[in-house]
Amino acid sequence: MLLKIVQTGEPVLRQGARTLTRAEIVSPEIQTLIELMRQTMHDAPGVGLAAPQIGQSLQLAVIEDVATVDETERQPVPFHVIVNPRLTLHDAAIDFFEGCLSVDGFQAIVPRAHDVTVEALDHRGEPVSIKASGWYARILQHEIDHLNGVLYIDRMHTRTFTTSRNAARLWQGEKPADILATLGQGRAPGI
Repeated sequence: MLLKIVQTGEPVLRQGARTLTRAEIVSPEIQTLIELMRQTMHDAPGVGLAAPQIGQSLQLAVIEDVATVDETERQPVPFHVIVNPRLTLHDAAIDFFEGCLSVDGFQAIVPRAHDVTVEALDHRGEPVSIKASGWYARILQHEIDHLNGVLYIDRMHTRTFTTSRNAARLWQGEKPADILATLGQGRAPGI
């Protein structure tokens, strides 16, 4: 069964989600939710899905990426779950286009830290520490933002906001720095 992905404007996307206890994480209800989120993410298709995106205000996200793209340091990431994550940013921000299953049909250039550390619980309620860089670090930041009521449109360079079709038509193969120079670097106030 696929879950409905809610779109921007739904209040659950703008609220901080509640943490889960270990007992809740290992419960049949949450284990079933994790599997349904995995199926929904694959069907969308996406590389991450946070519980608020399916209308559940829970500190829970699923992540998996199968692609390899050298330009964005994108490498395959096996399926995993993060619960109650704490994010530490390292290094300077890197600009690149992002989209979101809950802001369907649009993209923008978003600055994200190149390197991050995430302390979380896994699908068994066990502590995990994740050190990530490149595209994987971007995915983690994006999904953890969802758990805190933040969307990429809050962090984007506002002048780069575009339909996915126009991003592909106008900017495919262009470097984000060149796009920003062409459009100007308008940016929403920091969060």
